[in-house]
Amino acid sequence: MKWAFVIFVLLYTLALLLLAIGTFGWFGQEPDPLSGVFLVPLGLPWNLLGDRLGLAGPALAILAPAINAGLLFLLWKR
Repeated sequence: MKWAFVIFVLLYTLALLLLAIGTFGWFGQEPDPLSGVFLVPLGLPWNLLGDRLGLAGPALAILAPAINAGLLFLLWKR
């Protein structure tokens, strides 16, 4: 579980970095409205649950993968 947690956190960090680069146009990149698309599969099923509860928005897409990371961390330490 340690490797699953480490790989997931690396992918989550990379997705957040791509979101920031695409949103703010860092490194000469054009602003891209789809820059946060890589956060969606990392945050499943919490993205779908939050959407059905009416909590859809950028904060949900950014924080939903953190729930999965927390669950992986708990499974690793168990």
